Parts: sequence; C-alpha cells; structure tokens
Amino acid sequence: MAEKITYSYLESLIERQNRVEQEMLAAWENGSFTFRHPFIRVNPYLINPLAAVICFETEEEQAVTLTVFGKEEAGNITHTFPPAKKHILPVLGLYADYRNKVQIRLYQGESSLVEIPVGPLSGDEPKLISMETTAEYLKDQLIFVTPSLAALATGFDYRGDIRWHLNIPVVFDLKRLKNGNLLIGTERVLQMPYYMSGVYEMTMAGKVIREYVVPGGYHHDCWEMENGDLLILSESPSYETVEDEIVLIDRANGQVKKVWDLKDCLTPGEGPSGGYTDRDWFHNNALWYDKNTNSITLSGRHTDSIINIDYETGNLNWILGDSDLWPEEKKKYFFTPEGDGEFDWFYEQHACLMTPDGDVMCFDNGHYRSKIREKFRLNKDNFSRGVRYRLDQEKKTVRQIWQYGKERGEEFFSSYIGNVEFYGEDHYMVHSGGIQYYGEHASEKPAALMQGDPNVRAESITVEMQNGKKMLELKITGNFYRAEKLTLYHEQDNLPVGKGERLGSMGVTPEFDTIIPLEPCGELLPYRYEANLTEEDDRFTFKAIFEGGQLVMLLLEQGEEVHGYFISTAKNKFTALCCGTFIEKDPRNITLSVNKAGLKGTYDLRVIVDDKKYETGIQITCGEAQENGRL
Repeated sequence: MAEKITYSYLESLIERQNRVEQEMLAAWENGSFTFRHPFIRVNPYLINPLAAVICFETEEEQAVTLTVFGKEEAGNITHTFPPAKKHILPVLGLYADYRNKVQIRLYQGESSLVEIPVGPLSGDEPKLISMETTAEYLKDQLIFVTPSLAALATGFDYRGDIRWHLNIPVVFDLKRLKNGNLLIGTERVLQMPYYMSGVYEMTMAGKVIREYVVPGGYHHDCWEMENGDLLILSESPSYETVEDEIVLIDRANGQVKKVWDLKDCLTPGEGPSGGYTDRDWFHNNALWYDKNTNSITLSGRHTDSIINIDYETGNLNWILGDSDLWPEEKKKYFFTPEGDGEFDWFYEQHACLMTPDGDVMCFDNGHYRSKIREKFRLNKDNFSRGVRYRLDQEKKTVRQIWQYGKERGEEFFSSYIGNVEFYGEDHYMVHSGGIQYYGEHASEKPAALMQGDPNVRAESITVEMQNGKKMLELKITGNFYRAEKLTLYHEQDNLPVGKGERLGSMGVTPEFDTIIPLEPCGELLPYRYEANLTEEDDRFTFKAIFEGGQLVMLLLEQGEEVHGYFISTAKNKFTALCCGTFIEKDPRNITLSVNKAGLKGTYDLRVIVDDKKYETGIQITCGEAQENGRL
C-alpha cells in the first residue's frame, strides 16, 4: 500500500516559459555573441520544437532579413524584421531531424549563415499520406491542423513537409488575431471530455502572451471583435447542460462582459438530431459575428440547424436547416428550398460561416442524413461536403449554390468535425477531418472510443478549390478538428519578451448539495484505485479508477468547514466527441478538477468510496493569490 496517493505540482506554462526565457536572455547577455556568431536557442518556449530564437546586437538600428532555407529553393521562408539595435528574432519553419541553414542579412547588405540542427519529433505528429499542390500556389503558406485524437497541432508546407508543430494538446480552432498572434484552446481540461480552462494567445514560436480563463470553460470556437474583445463558446459553470452559452471576454482584463444563454431563444428538445442528448441538447460547435447585421451565427449539431441571433438582445432571427421535429411555433424562422438545382440539407454540421454577401457555408458532416430515425443512413453509404447556401430573407427561401465532397462518397465522409473556409468567390477550402474506417468501411463508432484497435484507421483530407479546379489536397493520418491556411510570419513579427499573464477566473467549482455523514475510517485510500492528484496554482485535479456504480465523493475539510464534490462513476455515453484527445482508454478512469477560487486556508483531502471515508495524506492550501485571476 502506498503511503499516500501520488502527488505532483504542475507549474503553469506561463511560469515555465518565463523561467526559460530569463535563462535564455541571461545566457545571451553573459556570452560573447556577434552578428556572425549569434546566440541560438532551439525550442525557446518548450512547446514548439520547430522554432528557434536568434539573438545579437548591432551598433546602429538596422532592419534584418531572416531566411530559413528549404530543402529546395521553393521551400525558403523569408521575413524582414523592423530596425533595431537589439535583435531577438523568432526563427520559424525549421525541419525536424535536419541540419537547418539560416541566413541573417542586415539592411546594408552584410550577411552571415548559421546552422541550426533540430532533432526528430517525438512521434505525436500526424504522418503524411499525400500532398497534391505546387509551390507556386501555396507559396510560403502552411496548412495547419489542430487535433481531435492523439496527434497534435501541425503545419505542412507545399511538399507535405512539417514546418511547425506544438508538443502539447492545445485544441479546437487555431485563429490568427489582428496582432499576428494565435488564439487556441489551452491543454488544461476543466471538465471531460474537452471543456478547456480557456484560450491561449500565443506567438507562432509558442510563447504564451496571455491565458484567458473562463468560468464555464471553452470549447470549439471563438471570435475576435473589432475592439479586440473575444467571443467564446462556453457553458454554465454548473455543467447541467453544455455547449449552449456564449460569453464576451474583455481583452484587457479577462472578465466576462456579456453572456448569451441559448435556452433563452430555443427550447431544449426542439428539432433533435440523431446525436441529441438532454444535457448536450444544442452542441454549439461554431460562431460567426456579422458586423453588417450585428448578429451571431451559430452551428447547433444536435438540432441539425444553423441559427442567427441578435447580438444586443439574443433574440432569434432565423433558423437554417431541416424543419422536421421542430414545433409549429418555430417554423416561421425557417427557410424553404426553392429552384430546380440540386439541394440537400446538412446534418450534424460544423464550422458555419457567412460570406461578405450574406451567404451561409458550413461543413455538412451528413451524419445520419435525416432527422427521422427510420431514415438514418449508415456511414458507409453516406457523404460529407462543404456547401454554400443563398438566403432570401424577405421570401424566407434558400438555394444551394455550391458544394464539394458529395461526389467522393464514403472516402470523404466524416461523422464529426471538419470545416470550410471562404477565400473569395469560387475559392474555398473543405476539410474533412473525421474520416474513420473500421476495416474496409466507414466506422459507425467514434475512433476516440476505439483507440488502440488495429482495425481502426483515422484520416483527414483537406481540399482547396478555386474556380472549380482542385488546387490542393492534403491527406494525413489521424483526425483533426479544423484546418487553416496561414503564413508563419505576420507583418513585422518580433519576439516579445517578458512574462505572460493569466487573465480572468474559472470561478468557484460547484459543490454537491449534501455531504455524506461519515467519520474518517483512519485508512489511506487503497492503492488499487491508482489515485493521483496534480496541483496547479489555481486548481487541483484528482484522477483515479473506480468501478461503475461506486459512490465516490472528494472532500476538502478544514475543521467544521467541509466542501464536497460528487464524482460520477457512471459510464459516459458520448454521442458527440469533437475532441477525443483527452479520452482515457480505460472507461473506469475518472477526472475531477476543483478550482481554488472561493477556498481559503489549508484543507485535508479525503475521499469517500461507498461507505468509507479514506485519508489521502495530502493537504491543499488556497489563498488570495488563487482568487485574483492574475498570474
């Protein structure tokens, strides 16, 4: 028997990055480095092994042009930095398992060549199956994919070579902000299966500038407003229902400025899709703010609908989709198909967007291909596609004006995830990120729940179409939530130095209403539960293995003060698993995260299992530092 459950303290990514940055800057300042022999550090921020930093000084302010040489000339990545005396330059686009050559050229023409060896990646990257495009077309852009299973966020160039990779499971959509930084979900799970603590704002090199934490967590998608504030998909901190709230986050301080609850304009249970559950009744997987109409467009997977609400009031403007199973009073919000062209509704769709002229696009997963159970279609007989619809708001009619993917059938079918991108008229990207085979045919079960099964094969296909012609097709192993096309550098992209900050608060973790009245049995929690606890500066996470149906409660006790957190051991039934990255292979594994907000002092950690209250030998100390929401 162990003396106590396994305990570890996990320093925040911001703290770890700040420490290594300070060490890096000190090593540069204390060394004898020159323009011809600069200071070089690979993976300076711990999470991007294909990035480096080059540091040197010049007597006068000078612009510097950096070129990372490709394996052929077309693969060169070049960027010019603004004039400075102190040059701290991010190097992006390095190859793994390769001796990279990088040229540093001053504005006056003097140049030097340095070599940056980079080791192999750790195996958590997707494997290339094929890349069909040209260097002339893709140029210095990469196709970035973000994870849905075990393989992590990665960027591919025109050859299919990996030129960018993150080694931590940041998830959901990767968005470029106006300042050039990236916005993506953190790797800190707040609630299983994929409700994250919030979002990171980070550089391409992987440095976290800010972490925005959200009381109900973050999932799926976010949006940068014109003033910099962030629209974030969230849910109530109680998690009684999920994926049905939107919050507006103040960019300056991380505080919640506005909340939209979709239960104010829709009634759970209306228009259910095949994946509907009472808890996950809407399953909002995308949002799009339209400045022209001051409205928000949302994708409800579990209603087979795309809805539009007023930004100010939250009132429902319209609903697009199959109106089967919706109540009569909601039918007035729907559009009726018109015209003689081909038309299909979308089902369990993802990634809705609005074009500049008001058309609606989405990735039509097509899962079940009906709202009526008797008409459900097997995945092997189904199709997924990108699709564009034109709406007539006056007549309440809709026409389908473009699609891609239906013609590829099962090969392109994704029962979950995927996205479309609009680059201009007749120029689109379609990402089928959730292709899953079981044996020779499309799987009827999510691959995330069958990880390790040799019969399961997961793939992603990303296609770019322009003027009806296929300009790019990337096929890789694994499932990936979305694909985005971005450059590595953005305008005058300098490496910012200084400690990142955490803004906002995850709030107080809801407690169970009733504390089970048991006296401590005096025994340590048995080793067979394989319990472990990971403490962070703002929360702690308890993990263990329990059999289904066991009564389990975690307690924090400080004299007469007791906080109780019920742990469900019921087997989870996931009808929607947009990110299976954090799913345990053993369904008996449970995870409970408790925020330190609202707690003060030192607490004894005890665990109730069935009719016994066990000791853990662990104390948790909480205080003001955890409550102010700033790291």
